[in-house]
Amino acid sequence: MLTIHAAPLVLPVGAAAVADGAVAVDGDRIAAFGPYEEVVAAYPAARVRRWPGLLTPGLRQDRALELLTRCYHPDPRESDELGELPLRGEEFERLAATMDTARRAGSVRRGLQRMLRHGTTHLAGPLNAEDPALRTAVSRSGLVLVPPSPARSGPPDLDPFAAGGDLARTAGAPLTVGGRADLAVFDVPDESALYGGGPRPCVATVLAGRLVHRSR
Repeated sequence: MLTIHAAPLVLPVGAAAVADGAVAVDGDRIAAFGPYEEVVAAYPAARVRRWPGLLTPGLRQDRALELLTRCYHPDPRESDELGELPLRGEEFERLAATMDTARRAGSVRRGLQRMLRHGTTHLAGPLNAEDPALRTAVSRSGLVLVPPSPARSGPPDLDPFAAGGDLARTAGAPLTVGGRADLAVFDVPDESALYGGGPRPCVATVLAGRLVHRSR
């Protein structure tokens, strides 16, 4: 089914920003993007999803290996004991010492799901292909594996923007007609609000044309 994703501002990366823009998605591919009125006129039968804020390409998570293998992502049922944020460092090491295969696999799956909630559609490698829990979860997720990025210092963060860098550096791939439909939507007023320490709520993530996260 053909769907149009519309937002007050579309930032394709590699092309000019489009105010009151839209992206038409046909299956797992981008059929068109541009001003909303033009895209709707070209695809009048398409379902329209309207989003607030900015529509961007899906993002790339540069610290995927650390987040999935050196962090524990608590189950919601463990929140009273462990909280909701990823556990790393000594806290992770204590858990890992007694963690069975099923619990570890659950953490990997939840880590991938939480990446989607931050607009991630691409994972920078390398990922350990010999790790069955990691290999299976990543394969089933549909996330795109891309070559490694330059090493970053500091603790890993589920938010791809947390380590710095603008959208051009953080996007998985620019929006292009015929390209894979990987999109992220952020409820912020302009591009500058994606950077720095302020909140940047991701309200939707589209992975290969599928709406895999929405917060409203």
